[in-house]
Amino acid sequence: MASLAMKITLERIALYQFTPQHCAQARDMLDWDMERLSRESTVSIQAIQRFEAGYEVRDVTRLALAFCLEGQGLVFFPGFTPGRGMNIKGATPNPMERPDYAMIE
Repeated sequence: MASLAMKITLERIALYQFTPQHCAQARDMLDWDMERLSRESTVSIQAIQRFEAGYEVRDVTRLALAFCLEGQGLVFFPGFTPGRGMNIKGATPNPMERPDYAMIE
């Protein structure tokens, strides 16, 4: 029961924090066009266009876009441009070359 409540809470947070502006900004950050986002998220190009233009889309569509972009290491907060999370893909291609590698536990 608690896990279902947590899942619903997390989905609602994603729904309210992820805006049409975030979607367009995230695509720019990743250098993705709408076709790439469509492929990666399985959301139609038309739905992405509607969302980025500020029209309502289904909650499941908005979640698919948010989760896809979050999977690329982006985080979203209201009023701010997307940021990169701490554990993003490709942040350190070879961690052994980092000067702080010896500090890893």
